Amino acid sequence: MSGLNFLERLLDGAAVEWKPLGEVGQVRMCKRILKSQTSSEGGIPFYKIGTFGKEPDAYISKSLFEEYKSKYSYPKIGEVLISASGTIGRTVIFDGEDSYFQDSNIIWIENDESIVLNKFLFYFYQIANWGISVGGTIQRLYNDNLRKLSIPIPCPDNPDRSLTIQAEIVRILDTFTALTTELTAELSDRQKQYNYYRDRLLTFWDEIPVMQLSQCCVTIADGDHQAPPQTNTGIPFITISNVSNSYQIDFTNTKFVSEAYYSELDDKRKARKNDILYTVVGSFGIPVFINENKKFTFQRHIAILRPNGNVIIPKYLYHVLRSSDFLKQAHVVAVGAAQKTITLTALNRMKVPVPPLAEQARIVAILDKFDTLTHSIREGLPREIALRQKQYEYYRDLLLSFPPPLTPP
Repeated sequence: MSGLNFLERLLDGAAVEWKPLGEVGQVRMCKRILKSQTSSEGGIPFYKIGTFGKEPDAYISKSLFEEYKSKYSYPKIGEVLISASGTIGRTVIFDGEDSYFQDSNIIWIENDESIVLNKFLFYFYQIANWGISVGGTIQRLYNDNLRKLSIPIPCPDNPDRSLTIQAEIVRILDTFTALTTELTAELSDRQKQYNYYRDRLLTFWDEIPVMQLSQCCVTIADGDHQAPPQTNTGIPFITISNVSNSYQIDFTNTKFVSEAYYSELDDKRKARKNDILYTVVGSFGIPVFINENKKFTFQRHIAILRPNGNVIIPKYLYHVLRSSDFLKQAHVVAVGAAQKTITLTALNRMKVPVPPLAEQARIVAILDKFDTLTHSIREGLPREIALRQKQYEYYRDLLLSFPPPLTPP
């Protein structure tokens, strides 16, 4: 299907009018909630800009929620919430669940659906030029910018036909989205299955010896405790934010250090093939297996383990570090209030089941197959999801490529 030709057929010569959002709706936001009015658990979820689209970490009381919801602005089911700061333009369709949203940072347009459909706006927002303003050092989307955002209204002189065209575009894009959603749900099921079998395979009861981590490794160290001198190019410097929950390092947005700095590091702090990184501060408990010799450095919030191949197969240790039992140990030994930390001393003493090498190899072979299906970006479901996402984005861009507004002579 040619998206452009399809759009032309759908319009069938009808005009397209670009209107500012301020002419089809009003900018809304919830009333401000003070930190003292929130708690860390229970009650109604309170979404701040940092948790928008994620799990909340703050809550408000049911009574306060009901009071504010009845007195002040509150989104209706189907309206599109927009992040005005942080990741500007991130959108979520409000599903009607009891939730509260941070004022001025999470906003929405209360629009007239007899003119433009909420879901049509949702898809258009994904390609919109938000007109971001800079306030001090913080970029944000101000209400005036949002009101001035031009949106295409097909066939403006015939509202019924306009809504029909919008609905057909939404239907097509919903179909592509559903395909990705189904694959994502499948991936989630496979990940749960993987976690279940991994934990079963790594449960030995009293059949095998259990060793401290220090007995399984040649060295256990962490990154340099001194802030390294940064350069514009050179050797990537990894912080804990570069370690993803998919157990990989994201090298796309790193800082850099010089080759000279890297050369002076102790060998135990230079990652090499078959080493394992392990986050120990903040988002602790995430292992990363190093499968190639690549030069990079890392901060002290990340530990580096060099397995002793005579005792333990490196990939086996990596799977153990991902297990539920080992993560439970991590939560027990982590100390601190504001930022939980696993000290190197505690990490050295954490326990690992160590079966014979042949049994380790058998377990690795099984878990690696599961891992490929659930995590590989070259094979398995993640690759299929990525392809479907690209396909969706291609047709979304074509289907929303309306003729641009006419500029005055």
